[in-house]
Amino acid sequence: MVSTVQNVAIDCADAYGLARFWSGVTGRPLHPQDVPGARETQVLMAEGPVLYFNQVSEPKKAKNRLHLCLRPEGSRDREVDRLLGLGAAFVADHRDPDGAGWVVLADPEGNEFCVLRSESDRAAANS
Repeated sequence: MVSTVQNVAIDCADAYGLARFWSGVTGRPLHPQDVPGARETQVLMAEGPVLYFNQVSEPKKAKNRLHLCLRPEGSRDREVDRLLGLGAAFVADHRDPDGAGWVVLADPEGNEFCVLRSESDRAAANS
């Protein structure tokens, strides 16, 4: 017997608002029944677990013990710029001179996530 990951749950102060941010990040829709003010919302991913946002009263206090790592379709650097434009905040730069590494950003509620090199970035570096 095994278990399947159904969703990745993210506690937050504004479930609908944070789900809208992540919908913009992933290009995936919110659940059709999600509306402003909803205490629980979902971003419906094409594959894999749903991103589930649960409104809680307590604020985030420390670094995430679990975080999402994103691999963009295009350039990592252009994706970082796009995500900053959506409302992400810059946290740390772990890019290496050879193009390897990642960038740490935070969503509008301070949850950290990483932006990795894209497959096209990796292929260009290896050619």
